[in-house]
Amino acid sequence: MANFYTDHPEIKFNLESSPLMQRIVELKENGYADKDSFDYAPEDYADAIDSYNRVLEVAGDITANTIFPNSEDVDAEGPHCEDGRVRYASKTYENLEATRKAGLNGVTMPRRFGGLNFPITAYTAINEMIASADAGFENIWSLQDCIETLYEFGDEDQRSRFIPRVCAGETMSMDLTEPDAGSDLQRVMLKATYSEEDKCWYLNGVKRFITNGDSDIHLVLARSEEGTHDGRGLSMFIYDKRDGGVNVRRIENKLGIHGSPTCELVYKNAKAELCGRRKFGLIKYVMALMNGARLGIAAQSVGISQMAYNEALAYAKDRKQFGQAIVNFPAVYEMISNIKARLDAGRALLYQTARYVDIYKGLEDIERTRKLTDEEKAELKLYQKLASACTPLAKGMNSEYANQNSYDCIQVHGGSGYMLEYACQRLYRDARITSIYEGTTQLQTVAALPHITTGTYSQMLEELEAGEVAAEYESLKARAKAMDAKFNEAIEVVKAANNNEFTDLCSRHLYELAANCVMSQLMLRDATKAPELFEKSMKVYLNLAEAEVAKHYNFVKSVNVEAMESYRKA
Repeated sequence: MANFYTDHPEIKFNLESSPLMQRIVELKENGYADKDSFDYAPEDYADAIDSYNRVLEVAGDITANTIFPNSEDVDAEGPHCEDGRVRYASKTYENLEATRKAGLNGVTMPRRFGGLNFPITAYTAINEMIASADAGFENIWSLQDCIETLYEFGDEDQRSRFIPRVCAGETMSMDLTEPDAGSDLQRVMLKATYSEEDKCWYLNGVKRFITNGDSDIHLVLARSEEGTHDGRGLSMFIYDKRDGGVNVRRIENKLGIHGSPTCELVYKNAKAELCGRRKFGLIKYVMALMNGARLGIAAQSVGISQMAYNEALAYAKDRKQFGQAIVNFPAVYEMISNIKARLDAGRALLYQTARYVDIYKGLEDIERTRKLTDEEKAELKLYQKLASACTPLAKGMNSEYANQNSYDCIQVHGGSGYMLEYACQRLYRDARITSIYEGTTQLQTVAALPHITTGTYSQMLEELEAGEVAAEYESLKARAKAMDAKFNEAIEVVKAANNNEFTDLCSRHLYELAANCVMSQLMLRDATKAPELFEKSMKVYLNLAEAEVAKHYNFVKSVNVEAMESYRKA
């Protein structure tokens, strides 16, 4: 029987291989304090890892044998809007019931609220598998991670009322964008008005492009300060569907992710409660919410890439042309090898990022109960910086890889790939949104640029370069170091120009230089630990990365400030 966890040992490797996992579990379990109160709480590190593996095996079974078989029917039927409410595709309800029965909700939440208390690294593995089975359903299921923001910034009363509901399987959404406020969230105008008489807030206005917009619990960005027009006038609110006041005007008719309803919502005196402090909605809370969402899209993208690889390889082995399987033709096996290399490299970056997030969030959680030591404060600061640097790389690059890999998957299928009965066309349609929502790749470049110019990535590369590799990989390591040198030289060229517009023009090229260099080093590290899993991908990826590094390096070196006029005219 298929299992998306045990069938893909690369996921287990990324869950267990890093020495950072010991620290992550130590922080998450806080001295294994729960073992006397909850019979499912681990007693030590080995017990915790065993618990993660057991749950991931269950998730692998459900994704392979329920969600994936339902995916084509869900894609064909899609959700419907009836009397202001969303009705999911019929088999989406089967998926929701399966994940609820398996306890795959509130994965990262503390046990006192009914959660599993898993680290984000383990949650990411489940997220990836669900996305591999059906990226549309993953959008519904993974929005449970909105509860992280409520847990982090809500008060204890709000935690005790809302978190157990999510752990029991209720759904969430984040209601941010509006018809006139897409990426520019400072322009959000949904109005929040406080009633002294009722001692509560009321929300009025319209939200658009809201994923799973008819969810049970919403986090809503709204303008609480009268007369303001920028981010300082925005606050975060919790809306409970049980209270009424929000209707679905329509569901968008989308290219892909059909199982996930993308809604236009109308708020009419919808009762809500403030989450955290006034005026911090965009400045602090949405930034935290978006960073979690971006890591989620990175996992979704890796899941799509995994299925693109599965489908391409299976078809190429089965399809016969000119007397043999097409997998034997160099033009085909090169495409499949490239899909696998991008998949493995992107996955390595995804889990490296998740581990960084786990450590700083673990320390922040401990800080809620006691003061951190000076060493812990320094550790928190370091991993916040690393997570901030790697999140835009993981989201942007994996979403671009998902698009390329699903494109190549169709190409492997040839004419059959254009037919609706093959899953590759669904993957292609689903992948397209990943480089757009939760911040386009262009916005990920903007987020990464400060870490390029201040040397965060250069320092990361220096530390990765210092790691040992297998003796037979020394020549490959030298090639990777040569790429790193080109990246650093390109940074100096841009800095020397001392021109903001030129920096912006080169930013995407610097971004891709950074990503290719980091992933090359991660692949060398992983191939040294598990050559049976990664040696082939590592060698292929280095070839791909070298070509990309040369392309972007040459752009930065050849396009000077004077040459920008050509791009302006275009």
